[in-house]
Amino acid sequence: MRKACSVTAVLLLLGGAAAPGAGGDKEWKPEAGYTSLFNGKDFSGWVYKPSPKEDLTGKTETPDGRIEVKDGVIVVNAKDKAGKGGIKDLFTVKEYNKDFHLKLEFRAAPKADSGVYIRSSGAQLQVRDYPTVGPYKPKGFKDGDWNQLDIVVKSGTVATTVNGKALAAKDNLELTVHDGKPQAKLNGKAIDVSNIQVTVGPAAECKCNGELLEKAMKVPAKGGIGLQAETGKFEFRHIQVKELE
Repeated sequence: MRKACSVTAVLLLLGGAAAPGAGGDKEWKPEAGYTSLFNGKDFSGWVYKPSPKEDLTGKTETPDGRIEVKDGVIVVNAKDKAGKGGIKDLFTVKEYNKDFHLKLEFRAAPKADSGVYIRSSGAQLQVRDYPTVGPYKPKGFKDGDWNQLDIVVKSGTVATTVNGKALAAKDNLELTVHDGKPQAKLNGKAIDVSNIQVTVGPAAECKCNGELLEKAMKVPAKGGIGLQAETGKFEFRHIQVKELE
């Protein structure tokens, strides 16, 4: 037992084990059929979008220091070098106009608020310290640890919204016609039919650690993939995408 313990100690001293809390993973590789969007070293393939767009090829931080690469991880700092926060956006140079499957991992500081843009700054999945900030409450969320986002974008998806909010899988929408007049109920409560909208187009199914966040979030037909800096510290890694036929 003493011999085994001493061997373990030597390995730790020589760097044979990853440092506690280190986000980088030198052994990680994208899954078969997927392409990595982040090389783990710098921001090649990304642009910074305050205004104008800032090409980040070969760079390890944005000009204002708000977002940087550390230990194989994209780190979104709460403030830039001047002590300013606010919203800043990091986008892929390449556009993903075909259907695609995006996977990535994030780690959120307490009460941190960020987002993943899907083809446009107008289509954003809220990515946050969900237990404290919401809007989703995934039961399997890992506080202070890495959580996986799984986003599948498909065209020709039927999306139904009521008062601008997409229906979840648990929602029950009933449409009937009485005396030639349409009537509707959502989860047993009467609603105004004019507030119901059904569209067919590109939409994203979004999950966190396998739990459904959005069944069919409407997204644009064209654009890149983006990461948002907003409130608090955020980290992203293992960003991979597979374009679907």
